[in-house]
Amino acid sequence: MTSPPRVAPRSGTGSVRRFFSPGLLFALPFLVLFGAFMIWPLGQGLWMSLTDTSLSAHAPSFIGLDNFTEAFQDAEMWRALGHTLFFTAISTIPLVVVALGMALLVHTGLPGQWVWRLAFFAPYLLPVGVIGLLWLWLYEPDLGLYNQLLDSIGLGAVGWLTEESVAMWAIALATLWWTVGFNFLLYLAALQSIPDHLYEAAAIDGAGGWRRLWSVTLPQLRRITVVISVLQVLASLKVFDQVYLLTKGGPNGSTRPVVEYIYDVGFTGYRLGYASAISYIFFALVVLASAVQFVALRRREK
Repeated sequence: MTSPPRVAPRSGTGSVRRFFSPGLLFALPFLVLFGAFMIWPLGQGLWMSLTDTSLSAHAPSFIGLDNFTEAFQDAEMWRALGHTLFFTAISTIPLVVVALGMALLVHTGLPGQWVWRLAFFAPYLLPVGVIGLLWLWLYEPDLGLYNQLLDSIGLGAVGWLTEESVAMWAIALATLWWTVGFNFLLYLAALQSIPDHLYEAAAIDGAGGWRRLWSVTLPQLRRITVVISVLQVLASLKVFDQVYLLTKGGPNGSTRPVVEYIYDVGFTGYRLGYASAISYIFFALVVLASAVQFVALRRREK
């Protein structure tokens, strides 16, 4: 008895079924949210940067690349970008080195490890509003803790947030205390994943503690150091919250980062189109800086 001939499915039906595969259906909620909250705002912001969009009542009009041309000639934008790069330089290295030192201290077996872990990581859990209020009290000129300590040893008071030469360093110190716990946690996890037989082999060869640190521990931490360095540079370039709460960009604009300048231009100066153009220039610089840093660190790792 012969079987009935098979009927080939229509090509259109098969393509539709392949398009609406189970994997795509599972990913569809994410794709919808990603498009709504990432792709569409990026496209809208790019279009806005090509117009003279403002918070005032007039209708926006297309002006092409005029906003970008003005931005490249804007001395205040470059000044704010310089402040951002300076903050990144003075904050990234301590946030990597101090986090590594904290992780090594805990990993070596200090008594009461859970207390140290909690103490090191707890500040990272605090909201930025609490951090701003706390460090405003610490930096208070007359009653602040730091000036009280300086006065007790016979040194004069320092205008931590009012002197141009000191204010950015004070913000970097507050940022270090606030965010170093996250890097500490990443380093601690990496230390705990190093195989014990590497240390055992080094001990058999007669390597002491410092030799094991330089020859075993640090080489094993190269990958996580690359990750932490890249993440920290990106986070420092986008600094805004703690600067705005502590100094609002002062004194005399000496601590205003580029993100705050974008905020001032867009929401204080009402020039949303120009602010969008600056934000896209800054975005391109961040992508370029992160790519260069990642490639350089990867080559050094090899």
